[in-house]
Amino acid sequence: MSLSELIYDAGVVGAGGAGFPTHVKASAKSEFVLANGAECEPLIHKDFELMVHFAEEINHGFELLLDSTSALKGYFGIKAKNQKAIEVISNSLNNKSELTKLGDFYPSGDEYELVYEATGRLIPPAGIPLDVDCVVNNVETMMNISKAKRKEPVTEKFICVAGAVKNPSSFFVPVGTSFEKVIEHAGGTTTDDFGLFVGGVMMGELTFNLGDVITKTTAGLIVLPKDHYLIKRKSQPEQNWHRIGKSACDQCSYCTEFCPRYLLGYQVEPHQVMRSLGFTKTGASVWNKMAELCCACGLCTLYACPEDLYPKEACDKAKVEMKNEGIKFIQQKPVKVHPIKEGRRVPLKQLVRKLKLEDYDVEAPFNSNKPNVNNVKIPLLQHIGKPASPAVQKGEIVNAGDVIGKMGEGKLGANVHASIGGKIKEVNENFILIES
Repeated sequence: MSLSELIYDAGVVGAGGAGFPTHVKASAKSEFVLANGAECEPLIHKDFELMVHFAEEINHGFELLLDSTSALKGYFGIKAKNQKAIEVISNSLNNKSELTKLGDFYPSGDEYELVYEATGRLIPPAGIPLDVDCVVNNVETMMNISKAKRKEPVTEKFICVAGAVKNPSSFFVPVGTSFEKVIEHAGGTTTDDFGLFVGGVMMGELTFNLGDVITKTTAGLIVLPKDHYLIKRKSQPEQNWHRIGKSACDQCSYCTEFCPRYLLGYQVEPHQVMRSLGFTKTGASVWNKMAELCCACGLCTLYACPEDLYPKEACDKAKVEMKNEGIKFIQQKPVKVHPIKEGRRVPLKQLVRKLKLEDYDVEAPFNSNKPNVNNVKIPLLQHIGKPASPAVQKGEIVNAGDVIGKMGEGKLGANVHASIGGKIKEVNENFILIES
């Protein structure tokens, strides 16, 4: 079997958050393959722990992908500050690859940024790395590629649990484990009233539901007290974001001047998108288009805006409106890096300070023990594309690793596997419940 087929059978998807089916990338041909170990979300340290403890597996997956894509060279992106990770990765790095040492800035893990830093190439507006002969995968995805070669499917997720918990740490959990179980494994919370940021405080989602579950793309959980600045900001109703922006935005353009995509030369200007909230009846269709190239990093909303407004959320709104109207923005000028890009980088420490997270900015060491999980709720859509179709029925007995969700022929997606052994308690079009 080809590597692409093995990856497909194993249900490997981008573990960094996007969830793009990895077998598609493995079947492509490219000049470069990039391993993304930048990890720039505040408080999330799981990729660092993976690189330190599983360097050989990660590099093995990296090498397999290099061969599969017939790439001439590989680049491994790691922040220069992570010397321990650099040391162990370097020891087993294949001879076709080299390290790309990155600064401790946000968002250095954005694939547009990484491709530019490593190769000097600029991805076309609204394009993908393959448009400039690059394939990019997160380090955990690389490890899962190595496992797929051994015919081991994706049944676990490596996550970081940080913030207001007693034992900030990183560990493996079965896919489908509830947030409640995960937090319990990190020693429980240090506060009774809290919210959870799933995947990070910048690009993640806020939830208060402990019954939600870990998927193949969950980077981790950040627990914060309910009265924390970020919880208060993110829990505002959506209509408030836009009403406040409409009344208070003075068009200072700081959101645009700090936008990492704008600084790379892309035609995205959040301050102009803010105009589409209703300053005037004219031009909304023009300004809305500026949102098309937004990478949703959140810097404009959580760092740049001096009035605590919501430019990123305005861009999100504009993207939905454009999609509904079938409008696709085409950049009107060549992509050219802004001459002051380097001077506008946002240091992670400075971002942590701005977000009032300094008290929680600690290590999250690897815990080799796994939570004791008796039941899991496994979503059939954990990836970009179509959901998998149930391949089991209620009452069936399954083993960990058995296929419980299959993709239809020719559809973009990934197979889904049982993460624990037990009895199927419920099956529907959205998820499958297993009880050991």
